[in-house]
Amino acid sequence: MNRSIARRLAMMFALVALSVFTLVGSGLFFVLRTQLDHHLRESLDDRMEIAKIIVYHSVTPEKWRMAREKLTDMTPRDGTTSYSVWSDDPSFHYGQAVQGSVKDNWPGGYTRVQPVGGGPDMLTGTVAIPASGTRPPVQLQVAASYQPNVRTMRAFGAALAALCALGSLAVLLLSYSVTRIGLAPLRRLTKDASEVSPNNRSQRLNTASLPLELNDLANSFNGALERLDGAYGRLESFNADVAHELRTPVTILIGQTEVALTRNRSVDDLRQTLQSNLEEFERMRGIINDMLFLARADQGERATGRVEVSLAAEVARTLEFLEIPFEEARVRAVSRGDATALVNRSLFGRACTNLLMNAIQHCAHGDTVTVTISREDDQIRIAVANPGEAINPLTLDHLFDRFYRAEVSRTNSRENHGLGLAIVKAIAEMHRGKVSVESASGVNTFAFSVDAAREEVQELREVSPAGERAEAAAGRSQARQVAT
Repeated sequence: MNRSIARRLAMMFALVALSVFTLVGSGLFFVLRTQLDHHLRESLDDRMEIAKIIVYHSVTPEKWRMAREKLTDMTPRDGTTSYSVWSDDPSFHYGQAVQGSVKDNWPGGYTRVQPVGGGPDMLTGTVAIPASGTRPPVQLQVAASYQPNVRTMRAFGAALAALCALGSLAVLLLSYSVTRIGLAPLRRLTKDASEVSPNNRSQRLNTASLPLELNDLANSFNGALERLDGAYGRLESFNADVAHELRTPVTILIGQTEVALTRNRSVDDLRQTLQSNLEEFERMRGIINDMLFLARADQGERATGRVEVSLAAEVARTLEFLEIPFEEARVRAVSRGDATALVNRSLFGRACTNLLMNAIQHCAHGDTVTVTISREDDQIRIAVANPGEAINPLTLDHLFDRFYRAEVSRTNSRENHGLGLAIVKAIAEMHRGKVSVESASGVNTFAFSVDAAREEVQELREVSPAGERAEAAAGRSQARQVAT
């Protein structure tokens, strides 16, 4: 069950308040008990001095009788104070000394006694009074009851507990109200977020009136909305592009098949029709393979079957494979630098092919495409540079994004369905590398890197041989399409 933040905060504030009240109350309770005990001992001292003076001056039997009367007058009826005197002479006795188990002792002759037969504890003090006149030496005991202190402490404890409970309840109610007021910006933020929908993708959270604690959250949410909006727009564009790319070959296949079925055809005519249909099927297979490849890359697939090779030799093999497209475009290519790395040769060749094909499509007759292999820290960088028009800086960060199209028009759509650079990025990430693009001084440079580590690593998933053959076939199909 979901719990309200306001209620949770109110409960926590109430628990904190109850803990503080309990701590303070315990301290007050201890201080009060200590002070009451101190006052009881002071009161006992005062009564002891008075009784001591009375007994000390009772030097004759007549004065002793008067002293007994005074002690009787000083004894309260509620029994909270008692006096007792005893000696070897039975005639100099008064009262009954408090007897019982000793519970505590203090300096100065103070003793806390629990009387025999029950009753409240008594604080006793005993002094010896030397002989004077006909009076023998006597022992004087004064006892004061703890009962008033106990009643006071009980009343104070009950009042303190009630006040702590009422105070905690007041904190609970007030903190709930204050928390609801404090969470009003969060409720407003939730309302704004609930209004975001696919039909209103431009809706953003208003961060102008938000407190500092929620401002970062709202900005992060707005950033996520921006990214989702961009991805959604690119996905819409990609769906339209894929529909267009697949619709064209399907339409051609249907048309050619219908024409072939309208009348009798010779074997050569049927062979030409099947050859044309095969080319369209190859194109459709290339689109589907690219989509499946990117789907596997999205799942975190890593390149396996990696072998240590010379990257310059792999680039040279790719340039030889693309010799016809370069001749058709009247563009030459040169390769510089070399390094060795662990790569999947099929995937590496496909990434190089995509970058080189991209360079060919944006070169003029007579231009030179330069492939540079260099080491940068723990990465080996393969850069393909070609002369060309400057790229809009706003699009540089998105050229390798999947489903991104820098040009809305579908020029050369038969040669390119808009996933080549995205596949390069996926292959780089499969080799723990990254991609980059630069446009400066009339030269556009697209690059990807691979991990320069020599040791073999444990992979999370394996690329099946059938998948590798399909990727290689897609590269050959793309090269044939450009050549034709």
